[in-house]
Amino acid sequence: MGKKLSITSTLSVIRKVFKNIPNTNSKNSISIDDILMSGLSLFNLKYPSLLKYDKQRQILSKTFKNVYGIKKLPSDTYMRARLDKIDPKYLRRCFTKLFALIQSAKYLEKFQHYQGNYLVSIDATGYFSSKKIHCNYCCEKNHRDGTKTYYHQILQSVLIHPDNKQVIPFAPEPIYKEDGSKKNDCERNAAKRVINDMRREHPHLDITILGDALYSNVPFINLLKEKNMHYILGIKPTDHKRLFDYVKIHSKQVQTYHYTCEQQHEHHFEFINDAPINKENEDKKVNFLSYTEISPKGKKKTFTWITDFKLTQHNVITIMRSGRSRWKIENETFNTLKNQGYEFEHNFGHGYQYLSHVFANLMLLAFAIDQIQEMGCKKFQLALKTMKRRSYLWERIKHLFHEFIIKSWESIYNYIANDINQSDNRSILPDTS
Repeated sequence: MGKKLSITSTLSVIRKVFKNIPNTNSKNSISIDDILMSGLSLFNLKYPSLLKYDKQRQILSKTFKNVYGIKKLPSDTYMRARLDKIDPKYLRRCFTKLFALIQSAKYLEKFQHYQGNYLVSIDATGYFSSKKIHCNYCCEKNHRDGTKTYYHQILQSVLIHPDNKQVIPFAPEPIYKEDGSKKNDCERNAAKRVINDMRREHPHLDITILGDALYSNVPFINLLKEKNMHYILGIKPTDHKRLFDYVKIHSKQVQTYHYTCEQQHEHHFEFINDAPINKENEDKKVNFLSYTEISPKGKKKTFTWITDFKLTQHNVITIMRSGRSRWKIENETFNTLKNQGYEFEHNFGHGYQYLSHVFANLMLLAFAIDQIQEMGCKKFQLALKTMKRRSYLWERIKHLFHEFIIKSWESIYNYIANDINQSDNRSILPDTS
């Protein structure tokens, strides 16, 4: 499993996909896979900007040939121009191939949850905003003073488990205005595309979708049913007044379950099955769960969900933990991308067509590679344990890349983890070029 989930294996899988992407200009001297691998390496090494990456280009060339298979590194300007013309749809296959790699390594089984299902959390986030810079696909927000804000968003879906620190990202779905259109895309439309693509790419995967109150609507629930997916979706009293009124009116039918844990937190569950989701769709039945946690100091937290799983005293704890784990897309995904070295909200280059979203895809691929290594690459795990924090590890790797000619990823992880004598330069050679 360690070899299958090593960075060498993941990069090999990704490069094969890159090689099959149509070349936008056959006359160019640098291959399309070298261009894309160069973009991926930018995020894999956590450079804060493309300019800083470009300044190290000549120093890095020999090492990059060894560890990324890049024959010729492009300049920052050349990279932006070429990536701007690549349709991001061609990058989707990278994520499905990585997913298959995890599955073949038997690690996907560790993500199975209630009734053998896999929890997939979906949510949107922004990664670009400007009043001046924009492209053909930017969404637009018009202000009262006549100015505009241009922005990009993605709808991200990740496979999660309440007990796992790592997540498995699927391909990001752009939320953008189509070229020539006057109307912005929206999160709900993007969610429909995500569900359709997910079922097409993973036809036999047992999936439970986790989402916030935005997705607790009949059209989306019907789509999930059509695609044979379960759901646990957050709801709010302001958005679902009829449902909350129904629960109050039928209070005698509401079942309860309570317990106090070892930390002296009280856990209270109230649930009812087959309740109408809203007044307009009385025939559309959902199962309602309310959960309240009370700390020893009396602080209360209340969460409410709807689900298609029939609720009983035996499964409400599991359903609650599933629903609350939706936040892993915020904490373990978006927070990591924005605040732990990936510089998700930095504008690496906007372009005129696809550049912004191509960079977002490459950043998510770099994130996926890191998550995969944390799951099953022992050499990476030892290096991370030695450095204690991810940010320290990224800086250490980048420093060694600048000081030495690296022969392989395995050698640099061994070096950091002190598995070899650091004075032995058979695996890491001093850069005397």
